[in-house]
Amino acid sequence: MAQFAADLIKIPTINPPGQNYRECAEFIGSRLQEFGFAVEYFIPDGRPEHTADFPRVNVVGARSGKRERPALHLNGHFDVVPPGDGWTLDPFSGKIENGRIYGRGSADMKGGLATAIFAAEAIRREGIELGGHLQISGSVDEESGGFAGVGWLAENGVICSKNTDYVIIPEPFGTDRVCLGHRGVYWFKVTALGKIAHGSMPFLGENAIQGMGRLLESMRRDLLPALRQRKTLMPIVPTQARRPTLNINSITGGQDEAKGQTPCVADRCEAIFDRRFLLEESFEEVRDEIKELLAATEENEASLKFELEDLMMVPPVSAPRDCELVQALDRAAVKVSGQQLEKVASPGTYDHKHIHLRGGIDQCVAFGPGELELAHQPDEYCSIEDMVAYTKILALTILDLTKSNA
Repeated sequence: MAQFAADLIKIPTINPPGQNYRECAEFIGSRLQEFGFAVEYFIPDGRPEHTADFPRVNVVGARSGKRERPALHLNGHFDVVPPGDGWTLDPFSGKIENGRIYGRGSADMKGGLATAIFAAEAIRREGIELGGHLQISGSVDEESGGFAGVGWLAENGVICSKNTDYVIIPEPFGTDRVCLGHRGVYWFKVTALGKIAHGSMPFLGENAIQGMGRLLESMRRDLLPALRQRKTLMPIVPTQARRPTLNINSITGGQDEAKGQTPCVADRCEAIFDRRFLLEESFEEVRDEIKELLAATEENEASLKFELEDLMMVPPVSAPRDCELVQALDRAAVKVSGQQLEKVASPGTYDHKHIHLRGGIDQCVAFGPGELELAHQPDEYCSIEDMVAYTKILALTILDLTKSNA
C-alpha cells in the first residue's frame, strides 16, 4: 500500500495546468482491475478545462456484491497543487523514510486514495463477498473546484442518489476525526472605476487605486468587526474558522510595468475577494452586505464607482451528525482504536459540495489519513501508521455499510 502511494506521488499531476492526468488515471485503473474491479474512464467533454494538451480523465472502478444496494462510493482526487519553494527533498520522489511517505500529494490526498483501494483489497483477499455495491473513483481538478472531476461525475449520474447511498472522501483529517461538511464560499471581483488624467495633474482625474484603498478601509473599519461577532455551531477546525472570514486574493490596477511607464492616473483597479460564510448565513445576506458596503463607499466619493461581479458561490454543506454513515465509521473506529471519531467540519470547500448539491447525496463525509495542516506545505508527508489504522477502519466500515454477512 505504501509503495502504491509512493508510485502515485511520482506521477506529477500538477494543477494548474493539469499534467499527467491520463497516466495517473490509467495507473489507478490498472490496479483497480487487478483487485477485481470493473473499470471505466470518464472524460468530461464540453468542459473548458478539458483540452488536447491537458485532457481531464476520471477513473471509476465498481465491484458488485450480492445486491446493488446499499451502495458505497469512495472518492479521491489525484491532482495536486504546484510544489512551491522550501522543499528539502524532491517533491515527486515518493520517498519512504522513518515511517512516512514524502511528496506533494502524500497527505492531500494520494495517501488516502491508496488506502481506500487497499481497504477494498483487504476484504477481497479474505474471500468476503460484499452484501452491496462498492465503487472507488480517482478524479481530477479538486484543487481548482472539481468541476471537470466530481462535479461532472455527479451531474452525469455516475455518482448520484439514484445509484449511491454513501460517499467517503479520504481527505486528510486524521484517523481520529470525521469531517461532516464545510463552510460556504463566495468569490467575487470588485472593479473600482475612476477617471484617467495626466500623472502630472492628478487633480484632474480620479485614481481608482486610491478608491479601492478607501473600500478596503471601509471593510477593515465596518465589515470585519461585524464578521468577528458571528460564530457557527458547526464544529469547524481550526476554531478560528468558526467565524466568517474575508480575504483579499489579489489587486491589479494602473500601469502595466511590462509595457513601460505610463504617466496616467489609474482609471481602473480590480480586486478579487474570498468570503467564507457560515451555515447560519444565507448567500443573499452575504452578497447584500457587500453591495451595501460598496454603495456606502460610493456615497462618500461622488466621482468613484464600483462594479461587483460574482465569480463563484458554494453554499455550506453538512452531513447529519447521527446518520448511518457516521455511525458506521464510529463503530469501526471503536473496534480499531477504542474511541469514536471526533466530529469536525472544514474551513474550506472540497468535493463534498458536488456530491451533495449535484449528486443529491446527503450522507457524504471526509475521513482520511494524514494531517490537514500539511496539505500544500513543503516536505508534505503521510504517516504509514495512520494509513494502516485508516485502512482497518475503512475496511470494517465497507463491510458494515454494504451489509456483508461476514
